[in-house]
Amino acid sequence: MLTITDKQFAFIFSCLLSAELICGSIASLATFHYITKPSLLISLLIYFYTQSKSLNTTTRLITLLALGCSLLGDVFLMFDDRFAIYFILGLLSFLLAHVFYSIVFLKNRNVNRNAFGLSLILLLYALGFFYLLKNSLGHLLIPVIIYMIVILAMVITSYLRSGKLSQLSFILVFIGALLFAISDSILALNKFYMPIHFSALFIMLTYGLAQYLIVLGLLKQR
Repeated sequence: MLTITDKQFAFIFSCLLSAELICGSIASLATFHYITKPSLLISLLIYFYTQSKSLNTTTRLITLLALGCSLLGDVFLMFDDRFAIYFILGLLSFLLAHVFYSIVFLKNRNVNRNAFGLSLILLLYALGFFYLLKNSLGHLLIPVIIYMIVILAMVITSYLRSGKLSQLSFILVFIGALLFAISDSILALNKFYMPIHFSALFIMLTYGLAQYLIVLGLLKQR
């Protein structure tokens, strides 16, 4: 069940996400994009910090680190078209965010849950995806491979929570993790394979929803 606070924040976050989708897609509003994009993670940080006081201290701290790294990644990627190093820094920031999320998910894993089927599907997906990108990655080949492994591990660890916590918490986090992987996939295809129409819109929509669902799902494991 969503509390009144949850519903109020859902409205606020949907407004912020809508503003980012508009400002990130319309050239004449691009300046506001530097405000609307970081506002998403800032709002999630505040929301999680104020609502997570009943959670395990370690879970709370590591989740805040994941959100903080995601915020840094957002900021770095806003400038990756100006300085190539910012893309590397953004990649590293999100890699750390995925690692922190994976740690949080593993803290509540169901030891009786088998993820072999999901792992096989994700492996086939990763191999096909890598086949498309391998010729255009250049010096980023190894970093991108590492990143792919980490984000797929994050999805798998989110699945391993099934049966250990409430069904609502599991579903929210698992869908959020899948959307995160989809967002990163669209970003990689657009950058390394071929331009995708309205890529910024699809990337931020899936990314914003991913972060929101993960945070809400973790709060609902109380």
